[in-house]
Amino acid sequence: MFHGYLPMILDGLRVTLSVAAVSLAVACVFGMMGALAKLSASPVLRAIAGTYTTVVRSLPDLLLMLVVFYGGQILLNRVAEAQDWGYIDVNAFAAGTLTLGFVFGAYLTETFRGAILAIPRGQIEAGQACGLSGGQVVRHILVPQMIRHAIPGFTNNWLVMLKATALVSVIGLDDMVHRAGLASAATRAPFTFYALTGALYLAVTTVSILALSALERRFSRGVRREQA
Repeated sequence: MFHGYLPMILDGLRVTLSVAAVSLAVACVFGMMGALAKLSASPVLRAIAGTYTTVVRSLPDLLLMLVVFYGGQILLNRVAEAQDWGYIDVNAFAAGTLTLGFVFGAYLTETFRGAILAIPRGQIEAGQACGLSGGQVVRHILVPQMIRHAIPGFTNNWLVMLKATALVSVIGLDDMVHRAGLASAATRAPFTFYALTGALYLAVTTVSILALSALERRFSRGVRREQA
């Protein structure tokens, strides 16, 4: 049915999941930094974070992908030429994951900011009164409690980002969509391979929803008992 291309498509799924996982890690870093900056007392940090979220959420993901990949390569090689370093070829995996992480970090900024605001202010003030530093307040008070509030928005962003990994195929990364295109061209059966790719995306998103829903229920146990 798949003309012997199924193993190749499944190996492409591994690449897709790797891109998604690394991009998610990068997005969480940008998201947390952006959320803390937006809630900072510094007007400069708030302005930078506000500009970041506004600009990134206003531009198409594909446009940003192309700008980072091709624009970054041009910039790096101009610097390399000035320093006599030779030609630098930008890695498609690095460009793809950094771009997706940067883009979805803007969305997670708002998710994390809302989760932090849901934590009673008195708990933060109590931590500060006990002599905890800003970093300790974040690690011991903010992050453990914000997880429950952030999971619904986090789940939505993860699912959207998982689908957006298909964009890396336009910069030459050999992911599942790229391999489906190669198989379609070779067999002239595009529906078969793109339908297979869609089914694999659906399977991954379904597993993700089940896992994150279970995680949300776990973090909400005590809260639900108190509300009962």
